[in-house]
Amino acid sequence: MGKNVKLLAQLQEIDLRIDSARGEKQIMQESVLSLEKKLEDMREEIAGNNAGLETLEGEKRTLEENLAAETEAVAKSEVRLRDIKTQKEYQAVSKEIAAAKKAIGEVEEQILQKIKECDDLKSLILEKEGTLRELEASAASQKVELGERISKLDALIGKSLSSWEESAQVISPSMIKKYMKLREKRHGVAIAEARNGSCLGCNMNLPPQVFNSLYKVDNLVICPHCQRMLFLRPQGEEAAN
Repeated sequence: MGKNVKLLAQLQEIDLRIDSARGEKQIMQESVLSLEKKLEDMREEIAGNNAGLETLEGEKRTLEENLAAETEAVAKSEVRLRDIKTQKEYQAVSKEIAAAKKAIGEVEEQILQKIKECDDLKSLILEKEGTLRELEASAASQKVELGERISKLDALIGKSLSSWEESAQVISPSMIKKYMKLREKRHGVAIAEARNGSCLGCNMNLPPQVFNSLYKVDNLVICPHCQRMLFLRPQGEEAAN
């Protein structure tokens, strides 16, 4: 049993490398998605601004059509004015012309306001399109870098999985099963080194009889605090990175 635990400790070092690589890979993938989301949001924002610009230009065209119609109506009324014979009718038409000219002035102001709004929105769109181009260039460069890092992590994970399979072949299936269950319950760490009378998995002191039993090769020793399987690392040996 003790020998199996030492082999499982080596297996766990491989598992922890795989866990770390997978965690880093997930962060890289989320970074790629974040870049794509940022670009998509900017494109949607620009599309919304373009739609707003189209609406404003449509409103401006309608005002210009109304202005042309009002101007034409005033011109016709002024022609009529020359042929009017009665004072009363002359005053009535003059009043209509004055009201129409006032309305024309108001429409002209509205058109000028629409022109300003269109110009402001065009400037904003140009600014955002420039920002988008910069973002696209930056994102393309970052995605290439992230893609290369993900490829390296995939290679590391593949190599580690091969090592895992090779190492697992010399360990009893029952111990592998126990190890996997413990690993799931203990956040990926099923095997803990015992050192200087303590379990390094939970940093709790071990009863002397528990620690001493680790020196018996065939013993399976469980930490009474965290229930992880314990092993002693030979003096001078360091944990794999």
